[in-house]
Amino acid sequence: MRKLFFLCIGIAYVAVACTPGAADSDVLPELDVAPVVDSIAPDFELETIDGKRLSLSEFQGKAVLVNFWATWCGPCRVEMPAIQSRFEAHNDELVVLAVDNNEPQPAVAAFFDELSLTFPGLLDPGGAIQELYRVRGYPSSYFVDPNGIIRVVHIGVMTEGQLDDYLSQVGIDT
Repeated sequence: MRKLFFLCIGIAYVAVACTPGAADSDVLPELDVAPVVDSIAPDFELETIDGKRLSLSEFQGKAVLVNFWATWCGPCRVEMPAIQSRFEAHNDELVVLAVDNNEPQPAVAAFFDELSLTFPGLLDPGGAIQELYRVRGYPSSYFVDPNGIIRVVHIGVMTEGQLDDYLSQVGIDT
C-alpha cells in the first residue's frame, strides 16, 4: 500500500512537470523587491554632489555597485581607491553609486576631491535610502547585476580580491 502511495505521488509530480507551459515564466514565482541577495534591488533616486538627479533604474543593463559609506568611516576611506580603480578600468560596463550617510554636500564633495573619486557621490538626506537598504554598518556594498538583481551584499571593508570576485559575480571580468 505504501509503495502504491509513493508511486501515485511520483506519477502526479511527473504529470505536472511535463504539462505544457509548466515551465513558463508566468507559472514561476516573481522575484521580490528587497535589499537581499537574489532579489530585485529597490530603486531609488538621489541628488549627486554636483546637483544632478540619478536613479538606480536608469542603469538597467549595466552592473552596479551601490556603496553606502560616510566621510568619518575609516574602512570606507581604505576601500575607495580600489573601487575607483575598478570603476576606471570598467567604466563602460560598471556603474558605482556611492551613497553617503546624511552628511552635508560640502563635506562629501571635499572627501571626493581629496581621494580623486570620479564616480557619482550621492547625498541621502535623512538616510531614507540607507533605511530602505537596511544598512547596518559602514561600508556596505550591494552588487547588482545588469538585470537589476542583487547578487552580493558585503558589509565592512572589502579587500581588492573580494572586490574583484564580487564584480565577476555581476559579469565584470577583472
